[in-house]
Amino acid sequence: MKAPEDVRNMKGKERIAMLTCYDSSSAALMDGMVDLILVGDSLGMVMLGYENTSGVTMDDMLRAIGAVSRGARSTLIVGDMPLGTYSTEKDALRNAGKFLDAGAHGVKIERKPGIAAFLARQGIGVMGHIGLTPQTISDFRVQGKNKEDAERLMEEARQMDEAGCFSLVLECIPLELARKITSLVSIPTIGIGAGPHCDGQVLVMHDMLGLYQKFQPKFVKRYAELGEEMKKAFIQYRDEVKSGQFPEDRHSFH
Repeated sequence: MKAPEDVRNMKGKERIAMLTCYDSSSAALMDGMVDLILVGDSLGMVMLGYENTSGVTMDDMLRAIGAVSRGARSTLIVGDMPLGTYSTEKDALRNAGKFLDAGAHGVKIERKPGIAAFLARQGIGVMGHIGLTPQTISDFRVQGKNKEDAERLMEEARQMDEAGCFSLVLECIPLELARKITSLVSIPTIGIGAGPHCDGQVLVMHDMLGLYQKFQPKFVKRYAELGEEMKKAFIQYRDEVKSGQFPEDRHSFH
């Protein structure tokens, strides 16, 4: 299994593939297929039906991390720390410890280089996140399009690098800015809506499999349409139950 430091050392050598996951069955299928599994706070939207990620709780995350860790035995697992759980160093350390106890190998936090540096000094692997940061931003569009915002993001990236993060998620920023940041920092950048110049990529599993159908961001590539296949299976099952075709004799005990 890769450790956070192994992921850091992949920069410039091998592109990094990361996907989100929230349950044991999916994690078992994903295990060994990607470099990292992110137990993202996106579970609030794709699994729990919240309107956004701000309502996700520690209990939500700990249950999901535990489930994923029981399914994925050989893949590095990173957990998204929910909004309000790393506001102070004391809170961050306590809650990050709960993540590790539940089965995560590292944590992801949005911005906050001071907190990232504190956790890194405690020996905790920290993945940073800048750009469109869903927990703390209400402007859900591409970030860093003007010079001032681009310079701010480059400074945030530099700070997260110096804080000791082992990698950095860049979300919804122009591809040229992502290229500059990737060249600027010593740690791998992992893009989501940040173009092809990042050191790696991450997608929400439900988006790339066609399971989340409320909307499809521009940066998502559908690798399957499992949502449509599931609907077909549900319809066939319903029809066979109502017509008496299921269960057959071979599905019964004698």
